[in-house]
Amino acid sequence: MKGKWKYFYRAVDSNGDTIDFMLSAKRDRKAAKRFFKKALNSHHNQIPKTLTIDKNPAYPPAVDKLKNDKLLPRNVGIRQIKYLNNIIEQDHRSIK
Repeated sequence: MKGKWKYFYRAVDSNGDTIDFMLSAKRDRKAAKRFFKKALNSHHNQIPKTLTIDKNPAYPPAVDKLKNDKLLPRNVGIRQIKYLNNIIEQDHRSIK
């Protein structure tokens, strides 16, 4: 983005349709929490049953923090399975 590296956060639904996205200078717990909050607070989104995420170690602590802050129900599961994240990876391959 204008010569600077940015991390592309993107949430999709089970059909592969984009729910929300964010560009961030960092890929840490704060950025992950900010993105999850942004995606969850959109008026057109529903609370997910399961979050399928990549192996970024910042995601589980960010999700735990959202659960502790009661912004995300405790029963929302997390799946960090390599091949289930392919919908997102295939879609933004051309952006990289």
